[in-house]
Amino acid sequence: MATAFLCNRKVSGFAVLNFMSSPVMHDRWGVPPWKIDFDPPKLSLPDSVDIAIVGGGFSGLSAAAWLRLISPQTSVGVFEASHIGAGASGRTGGLALAESAAGDLPGLGDVLAGTMRILQELKVDCDLQLPGAWEIARGDTANQSLNAPPRRSPIDWHDSGALRVVSEVPGGTIDAGKMVSGLGRAARRLGAKIFEHQPVNKIEWNPQPTLQFTGGNVRAKKVLIATSALSMELSDLAGRAQPRLTLALSTAPLSEGELSQLGLAERKPFYTVDLPYLWGRLCSDNSLIFGAGLVNPPASGDLREIDIDVQDVSRMFASLELRVRGLHAVLAAARFTHRWAGPISFREGWSPAFAHHPTSADGFVLGAYAGHGVVLSVYLGAWAAEAIVGRRQLPEWGWIDPVRKG
Repeated sequence: MATAFLCNRKVSGFAVLNFMSSPVMHDRWGVPPWKIDFDPPKLSLPDSVDIAIVGGGFSGLSAAAWLRLISPQTSVGVFEASHIGAGASGRTGGLALAESAAGDLPGLGDVLAGTMRILQELKVDCDLQLPGAWEIARGDTANQSLNAPPRRSPIDWHDSGALRVVSEVPGGTIDAGKMVSGLGRAARRLGAKIFEHQPVNKIEWNPQPTLQFTGGNVRAKKVLIATSALSMELSDLAGRAQPRLTLALSTAPLSEGELSQLGLAERKPFYTVDLPYLWGRLCSDNSLIFGAGLVNPPASGDLREIDIDVQDVSRMFASLELRVRGLHAVLAAARFTHRWAGPISFREGWSPAFAHHPTSADGFVLGAYAGHGVVLSVYLGAWAAEAIVGRRQLPEWGWIDPVRKG
């Protein structure tokens, strides 16, 4: 994978944010199939809050709701540059996986069971289904797998070789729109304030954390930065993580007979364990989502400049559509109803960033899930809430080098 790092820039104790001076331009990235049906009431910026959360996605909304649940006397404000779910959370394919992209990290615990408990406690219904997930592979890789299931592979596709199931792991799917909406409602119901279309221009950390907006400043006792690959300078992950766009598309609904022919009657999501990478899942209406490919940022580093309908990205989508049609005869005449891209970021070693901000112990950074953020973001959002109020320690694997705080 090519490496493209952003430049980190600090001026006189300020974290300077270039990317978030205006709302995200979603139209350039296509339209996902999810529907976010919760609109927070419009609110004026407050003078201060106890806890400021930057980012209205899975992590930020989960942290806000959990903070109010465990510490109802604490005032919480969520500040979102566009609308809730506008970044990675509303543009995911919704494939829920256990652990992290780096595996089962020390002290991480059971991510799937923990997330289910959090969603139940917050009364969030997001169509979470956990039937397991299939790892699939091609040719010799499939034949040599030590984890090959004893029964015949339900999937028999062609993609640079015969593509078959080689293992089953814990996992499942969610409806991303319902997850964002449900977490937003939970945060609102529990008393958190959500401020949409309020991009943070700067954070001054000393002597007290102060978020600077075009319309004014907001003081906070502590700040959680839970944003996507669009705001790495604010989180101080610039140069420490790699931002990308990842691509996905969905088909029109298929019949039960067609799903059976495809080997998907058990409705398990899947992903390859060899290259070229491919993942997919069924939706409740029997449409299929497939995803593959990473798009490097432009020279400016601003992913918002990428238009999926032009140049190289358009060709990547055409290649993905052709690839899906070639998997199986049922998909040969597939009609594609949506195609979209979403931001993703990777750290060296693939573990998430989950630490104090390198500039201040009053700041917390959470992100860089490397494709495992669908449930991990909710799980770690609640953990972050507990850490902010002093009920839990931050994990060592989340430290942001070279500064180590915790």
